[in-house]
Amino acid sequence: MHKGSMFYKIFIPILVLGIGLVASFASYIYFSTVSSVNERIAGSKQNFISQTKNNLEQQIRTIEYAFDTYSTTTSFSEVVKNPITEQDFIAYRNVNTQLNYIATLGMERTNYALISLEQSWKISNGRLSKLNEEQREELIHSYVENKDQSLFWTKTETGIRFVNTLPVFSKNKQAIALSDISLESLDQTIGTGDDSVVYILNRQGELMYESRPEKSVLNDGQLKKAAASITEEPGQTGVLSLQKGSGESSPLKIIYAKSEYNNWVYLTLLDQKEISGALKLARFGIITMGTVLTLLIVIVAYLFALYFTRPIRQIKRSLSLDGETGSKNEIESIIHSIDTILTEKESLENLMEAEKPQLETQLIMNLFRNRVTADELASKLPRLGYRLPEHTLYVTMLIQLDNLGEREASDKDVLLLAINRLVEEQIPPEQRMLPIILNDKSQATILMFTGKTEQEIRKQLFEQATALMKNAREYLKVSISVGISKTVESLLESKEACEMSKQALHHRLNLGKESIIFYEDISGVVSGPVLLHYPVELESQLFDAIRLGDEEQVSRTLYLLLAEMMKKNKYSMNFEVALVRFVNNLIQLEQLLGIEVLLTQDNHALYHVLLDTRNPEEIERMLVDEVIFPMVRSMKDKTNKQFRCLSEEIAVIVRSEYDQELTLEQIADRLHYNPNYLSNIFKKEYGITFSDYLMNYRLDMAQKWLVETSMTIKEIAERLQYHKPQNFIRSFRKREHITPGEYRKARKAN
Repeated sequence: MHKGSMFYKIFIPILVLGIGLVASFASYIYFSTVSSVNERIAGSKQNFISQTKNNLEQQIRTIEYAFDTYSTTTSFSEVVKNPITEQDFIAYRNVNTQLNYIATLGMERTNYALISLEQSWKISNGRLSKLNEEQREELIHSYVENKDQSLFWTKTETGIRFVNTLPVFSKNKQAIALSDISLESLDQTIGTGDDSVVYILNRQGELMYESRPEKSVLNDGQLKKAAASITEEPGQTGVLSLQKGSGESSPLKIIYAKSEYNNWVYLTLLDQKEISGALKLARFGIITMGTVLTLLIVIVAYLFALYFTRPIRQIKRSLSLDGETGSKNEIESIIHSIDTILTEKESLENLMEAEKPQLETQLIMNLFRNRVTADELASKLPRLGYRLPEHTLYVTMLIQLDNLGEREASDKDVLLLAINRLVEEQIPPEQRMLPIILNDKSQATILMFTGKTEQEIRKQLFEQATALMKNAREYLKVSISVGISKTVESLLESKEACEMSKQALHHRLNLGKESIIFYEDISGVVSGPVLLHYPVELESQLFDAIRLGDEEQVSRTLYLLLAEMMKKNKYSMNFEVALVRFVNNLIQLEQLLGIEVLLTQDNHALYHVLLDTRNPEEIERMLVDEVIFPMVRSMKDKTNKQFRCLSEEIAVIVRSEYDQELTLEQIADRLHYNPNYLSNIFKKEYGITFSDYLMNYRLDMAQKWLVETSMTIKEIAERLQYHKPQNFIRSFRKREHITPGEYRKARKAN
């Protein structure tokens, strides 16, 4: 089965690394073992050579001590100075006994001899022999002449010989004591039990003994070089490295021990064969361990590579890449496929991002219509980028236009969009959901609050609403009102919150334009039974102004009427009922006046428009511009002539009946008109009120009577219907700035 390039990229490095670690570990163990074995064997050799030195040195010292002791005795002096012949049995026995005693102290198979240079005799191995002159001279030449020491050792063909010229501390040597230690005795004493070769060198570096000449490795030159090097070493024991020759790189390891007694050097070699034999088992174990570990690493590397490439195989299967066998392009194929997927994903994300506002708008609209379930909300909010923590409170804020400013009604939608944009810019996204246009009258926003008290929420909402009003006034040149719901704990309660905000906005009729209305503030405004209030008197004044065609009076009276209706009817429903009643009365007035402004098939549209408008100024504007002013303009031409006739008829009555009890109500009953209506048309024609006209005419008559008659002030006052003369005097003085009496005197004096 094809594994793919990624499998081998994992398998081979792990395998190489594992084998490298095993090799390093095995090498470390091997060299550590070699070092340990070398140290162990070297230590064993060192102990052996030191023990050999001590044993041989003890024997040598015993021999030297025995001869030194014997040479100091009187019997020795006597015997070496006397000739010994076969007849001198006693002297011979004494010498032979002494030699036998020394032999018991020394080594086995050692020959001891005593030679008298003065008497030329020699006792050796129990035999007495005579020396000729030649033999004597040879002994002197060999052992006495040119010798710095009286006691020394020499190498012989059969072993090593101890030579002691006696007496020790005299230059006149009388005798020579000899001890010949045979090779067999030395081999027995120094025996190694293996193939090791032991070398003994004297202080001059000369070879004194070699245990196995046939296996000798060192020549004389190497021995002298080794002896010279060892002499320079400070310690008595140690290991010396000595090069074999110019063509051989590995040096010889020499184990040595120096004698402090006679400066002999005892050598043996560190045998590589012995070391190899000791390492044979270790090498076998290391090779076996390395083989087992290597197999384990191969298995582990295979399993690791198989495990870590499993996702790649799964990806290949998911991407339908199993048929692509090119190992070199395996990862490239996956990356290419992933890039394609990412590109498609990015395209989908861009599409989702582009559609996100529409999706979010639809979600919020469905929340306001209560068409979203809890599961749908939980799944859609994260996709729209909302991560709402627990204990989040929500508030719905509705904004409506108080007026359109100087714009046409067709610009209303554009203004709502502009206000929606203001909300987006002013309120941070983390504090709200997407602002939307709820309908053709309202803009809606759901605000979110976490970790705040109700008081803090209310303060923040008020500040944001105030800022929105200011921006709308400055940038859009319009006024807005804001309705704010109570806080709710779930977005699923958005419909109820929206209804709260609508109810709050209904009450801006009572508060005027640019109102910020919290539902909590208006939910308990009125308690108990509610009575409908209708300002009948103000309506009558308004209708009179309409009959008179007085636009200024119409505007003033209509404002007072609407203000009274909104003030007394705190429930919006009551105000709507009063508004409908007012429109019905306007229609009836038109019927009476015989004009056709509201008497059309679209009267029902006027009801809906007025009831849907929550701004008092807008209601007033619509009534004035679209209903009442057209009625006033229709009445002007029709009533101008009638107004003049009625006004003149009233004036005639005043001029003829001024001295009687006379009121406008009496005249209105006589002429069958409303007093207020007659008052308005009279004032319009004459420029003053009926009461002022009547009072002026009576005072004019009083001036005439004061000059032409002799009636008293009291009589004039009574005739002019003043119940108290003081009232007459006060009115006269107010107009003429003098009293009636003073006026009469002034006129008669002229």
